[in-house]
Amino acid sequence: MTAQIAECLFYEGTAHAMYATPLSSYLAEHADRPKFAQHCTALWRGYVGTWEIENDRLYLIDLQGTLMDGTQAMLATLFPNEKGKIFASWFSGKIRIPQGALLDYIHMGFHSTYEMDIFLSFEQGLLVDKQVQKNTPSQ
Repeated sequence: MTAQIAECLFYEGTAHAMYATPLSSYLAEHADRPKFAQHCTALWRGYVGTWEIENDRLYLIDLQGTLMDGTQAMLATLFPNEKGKIFASWFSGKIRIPQGALLDYIHMGFHSTYEMDIFLSFEQGLLVDKQVQKNTPSQ
């Protein structure tokens, strides 16, 4: 698998690359959802989400992608009855935010190593823990 395009996360007033795909668990639970086209090996999921954390809650604020029928996807494509940002109540898991210089490039998924990682843990869309990890090159 090719290294993947990161999602975007606004956290503590700054935009970060986010090495996680919180929307994937929602999509897995909704088999009737529209299907995304895969036009690029660096974007197997077919979309890029933009997220924000506000008051310790994770929100999906934008969605870009192309559906199998060629139409452009947006938030209303998956959440037609919602207005504005979408609270990610379905998401429980960790989000990785890489920081600093690239130490080791790995041509697969989100596996490259950076100087530091911030790990944010969520339960049903609520931020419950933050951990910072300093990394070293793998040699």
